[in-house]
Amino acid sequence: MDYTGKHAAVLGLGRSGEAAARLLLGSGAAVTVLDSGDPAARRIAAEQLSSRGARVVLGNDALRCAQEFDFAVLSPGIDPGVPLARRPVEAGIPLLGEIELAFRSCRCPVVAVTGTNGKTTTTGLTAALLGGAGLRAEACGNIGLPFSEVASRSASLDAVVVEISSFQLETTDTFRPRVAVWTNFSANHLDRYPDTATYRAAKLRIFGRQTAEDFAVVNARTELPALRARRVTFTAAPAIEADFTFGEGDMILHRGAPLVALGETRLRGPHNAENLMAAFGAGLCLGLDLSAMLPAARAYAPPPHRCEFVRELDGVTWINDSKSTNLDALSQALRGQTGGIVLVAGGKNKGFDFAPLADLVRERAHDAVLIGEMRASIARDWADATACHAVDSLEAAVARARELARPGDTVLFSPGTSSFDMFASYEERGNLFKHLTTQLQPR
Repeated sequence: MDYTGKHAAVLGLGRSGEAAARLLLGSGAAVTVLDSGDPAARRIAAEQLSSRGARVVLGNDALRCAQEFDFAVLSPGIDPGVPLARRPVEAGIPLLGEIELAFRSCRCPVVAVTGTNGKTTTTGLTAALLGGAGLRAEACGNIGLPFSEVASRSASLDAVVVEISSFQLETTDTFRPRVAVWTNFSANHLDRYPDTATYRAAKLRIFGRQTAEDFAVVNARTELPALRARRVTFTAAPAIEADFTFGEGDMILHRGAPLVALGETRLRGPHNAENLMAAFGAGLCLGLDLSAMLPAARAYAPPPHRCEFVRELDGVTWINDSKSTNLDALSQALRGQTGGIVLVAGGKNKGFDFAPLADLVRERAHDAVLIGEMRASIARDWADATACHAVDSLEAAVARARELARPGDTVLFSPGTSSFDMFASYEERGNLFKHLTTQLQPR
């Protein structure tokens, strides 16, 4: 898209903001980047963009910038309610999200993946299956690689697979994916949204601009409103009709015909069966044969921090599921293990309690080691479900879990909430867990 003669403000100088600024500069726009955070943390990025012709305003000066703009682009990590984001809206300046900006410049079909859990695995799986079947496809979006960065080279691609969060969907307008994938839905981000209905409404924007020429690959367990797009359905739940189902022998079926056993792949658990079914469905929507996608499905390795095997020590299996940032992810992780479980859980208070999982915890975990802001409240929620042990650090949690685990057990690190009370990200949290675990010595 040509932005020659347009004056654009990019709000936020994180990775997505940088990518958006570069995309706009390459499209002829005059770009001002505004970031009200610590100037020292943004110095290198600011210098790089300035050398390419952008104006960069940092710190408190960003909140006072009075230049008139034709539009502003909001980085996905910035809450639309903060002063930096409110000022252009109050001045009547159109506000686009980074996803919306990238979509307007994208020159190939878009597969968009949203849901509460499984987005990253499904996005990676879909790109891998498309690539294995001969399409030039690239995964991007909320996985870390900004859509704006890929959009600038999208003319050489056959498809872009975009992981997209509710936060990113809030600031879309014309965004219309050829294939929209809905992995699942459960309560989450209640520290950002006033209620679950508002969070769900943000997610549903993924379907809002689709027509009968487009496709919606959706979990049959989730009740959705009427959609204009053509539906392809999947589920691992028994006794529910869908195009893709999960049967005896861990077999994935397409319209009743066996397709592939989950044991033939490097994925485990019904939740990963659903992620794989969703990826197959997206490929079908783009005209691929299921048989052409099978080799890539068998070879795909799941990303780290998602029920990731770390090691076996003294007969105990250690699993890192740091990406578990809500109750549904924790529930799936518990259901996906065999044998006894010592559960390590807890983290930031996101506005929900852990009481709904008490029955499952009683059934699956003989001990729970609890960390973070929520450790005391989780202990109260699970007081009658299992033995709870509240500790002050992840180091203490690993040590306590080792004391409690018996041969044949699994120590499952699946926090069930986000990391920001103690860590910068779930990756940092998971990496520390893996480091601590690998440092343990045999008895």
